[in-house]
Amino acid sequence: MARDGFASEHFGRVDPAADALFYEMPRLVKHIDEPACAALARHLRRVLPAGGAILDLMSSYASHLPDGVSFGSVIGLGMNATELAANPQLTAGVIHDLNRVPAIPFADRTFDACLITVSVQYLTRPVEVFADIARALAPGAPCIVSFSNRMFPTKAVAIWRALGDADHARLIARYFAAAGGFDAPSFDDLSPLPGRSDPLFAVSARRVATGDLRLC
Repeated sequence: MARDGFASEHFGRVDPAADALFYEMPRLVKHIDEPACAALARHLRRVLPAGGAILDLMSSYASHLPDGVSFGSVIGLGMNATELAANPQLTAGVIHDLNRVPAIPFADRTFDACLITVSVQYLTRPVEVFADIARALAPGAPCIVSFSNRMFPTKAVAIWRALGDADHARLIARYFAAAGGFDAPSFDDLSPLPGRSDPLFAVSARRVATGDLRLC
C-alpha cells in the first residue's frame, strides 16, 4: 500500500495497452447529453474567473465553457490532435499523456483555473497529476472535477469501476487531500433532470492561497 493510501491494483484497467492507441481515432462527440452539458456550462459560469487563464485537462472536442464569457486563454491538454483542433473554445491545444507523464508541461502558477471534465476515471496516477495541478495553479485558483456515470469501461481504473456516484465524489476528495496544495474540497450535484438526463456532479478545490505546497 502506497503512502497515499492507494495500491497499484486500484488503478488497474481491463485494457492496459498504451492510451495513445485507444485515443488515436478522433471522437468528435460530447460525452454527456445536452441537458448535462448545459448544466455544466451554468456551473462553470458561476465558478470560473472571467478573463482568466484556463487549463482544460484531458480535453477533447468540447470544453463546455459558458457562452458570452471571455477568458484570457483556454489551453486544452489532451490525447487527440483532431479533437483539440475541432474544439472552438480552445486558444491552444497540447498533446500530452498524463498516464505516462503526470507532470503538466507548464510553469508554476500559470493558470487561474483547471477543469477535468468527465474524464478523471481514466487517470492511473491521479495523486501525482493533482499535485502537479496545484503547482501549475495560481494561489486561490479552483480545480473543478466533473463526472457522470458514463465511461469507457475498459479504460476506467478499477477503483472507479467498483464505486457508485457518492463514493466517486469521496474518491476525488481523497485525490485532492493526498496530493496536497489544496483547500478542503466542495461537492455539487449538478444533475439537471434526475431520471431523465445524465447525472452530473462536481468536486472542486482551490489551490492553497499561502504557504508552500506539499507535493508528492
